[in-house]
Amino acid sequence: MTRKEKARIMDEADMMRVTKRIAHEIVEANRGVEGLVLVGIRRRGVPLAHRIAAAIAEFEGREVPVGMLDITLYRDDLQLVARQPVLRKTELPFDVDGKVVVLVDDVLYTGRTVRAAMDEIMDFGRPEAVRLAVLIDRGHRELPIRADYVGKNVPTSRKEIISVKLAEQDGEDGVTVEELQP
Repeated sequence: MTRKEKARIMDEADMMRVTKRIAHEIVEANRGVEGLVLVGIRRRGVPLAHRIAAAIAEFEGREVPVGMLDITLYRDDLQLVARQPVLRKTELPFDVDGKVVVLVDDVLYTGRTVRAAMDEIMDFGRPEAVRLAVLIDRGHRELPIRADYVGKNVPTSRKEIISVKLAEQDGEDGVTVEELQP
């Protein structure tokens, strides 16, 4: 199957605005940055978490700790993903006990990735709360999970894919909707 670009829904400027808005919403809901930590879900959730943390530092003048999760071993479809899955490092340079943990990911779809991330977080301790920030919510949930902070809601069909590109990994910023072609 191949992919064909159907629509460009975000460019670099859009992504910067959305990241700053999400940062403001997180700080407002938390009533500051006390007890707040950000945790990016590998791959693209990590640079997004760092961008949100940088935006918070810019307007709050305080750093928010950022960690990263590799949920590979927590996936419920591990046997379908690969015979030899590639494991990356989980790095949580802070204690999650009693903290407000904001999970950050690029696209919310079925909810299974977020469920796996929550399972992993709970193996590290007992946060006060776990929140979810996503760049795109595309619908089609299979689990009762919703994002607390959403950059953009993009209704899609199951034949479509949301493609997020980040300068840190892809050399450019942008979000497109692509259609699967036989």
